[in-house]
Amino acid sequence: MNVRNILISQQPPKANSPYAEITAKYGVKFDFVPFFSIEPLSSREFRAQRINILDHTAIVFSARSTIDAFFHLCSELRVKIPETMKYFCTTEAVAMYLQKHIVYRKRKIFFGDGTASSLISLIGTKHKGEKFLVATSDSANNDITRVFEEQGFDFSSAIFVKPVSRDLKSLALPDYDMIVLYNPSDVKSLFENFPDFSQGGIRFVSYGKSVVKAMTDKGLSIEISAPTSAAPSVAKAIELYLEKSDK
Repeated sequence: MNVRNILISQQPPKANSPYAEITAKYGVKFDFVPFFSIEPLSSREFRAQRINILDHTAIVFSARSTIDAFFHLCSELRVKIPETMKYFCTTEAVAMYLQKHIVYRKRKIFFGDGTASSLISLIGTKHKGEKFLVATSDSANNDITRVFEEQGFDFSSAIFVKPVSRDLKSLALPDYDMIVLYNPSDVKSLFENFPDFSQGGIRFVSYGKSVVKAMTDKGLSIEISAPTSAAPSVAKAIELYLEKSDK
């Protein structure tokens, strides 16, 4: 069966997307539909975790949505963050986003290269004595908390945002030859919207390790797994698949 219609559970890409080239070369059509959205926890949901923000001297952020949720909750809970608080961010883009909520130049802000190991290098011996609060979502991977445990850091992790399934019932899933899923929350949304979903001839693409277990637990057969050394992106993985299928 030829692949003609592909559904990707993400926001539409920006300009100069590789998907346009694939469409031109192979005649496939891509639809981009996010399967879930990220929403902040309510103050009641946050309190249930029994986390006292002011017990901590440093905060670790890995996403802008978590930053917004953190400061919204602080305002709602009337928690005043001291100027001495340190901020460790996984990337420069995440760090710069802090400007939306604080005076950047007056705070102690550090950022890594996107990896958990880069945060460890930033902390070094100088900041190892801090009590860290790792801000997460309940769909986040645990790379940061894992390496913090390995290093013996004094830390707590707290959920500030949650994935909420979108209404996908208007989607005609049997019209798609291929569906790409990135996150366990994509799988959850799929089956919440279509409880009686049957894969049939639909070919699934998984991106990242975290989604694979969620897919297999639901009995979904995975046709393509990415990233790999040959296909570091979904676009490349699909292109290689179509190239092979065309022969």
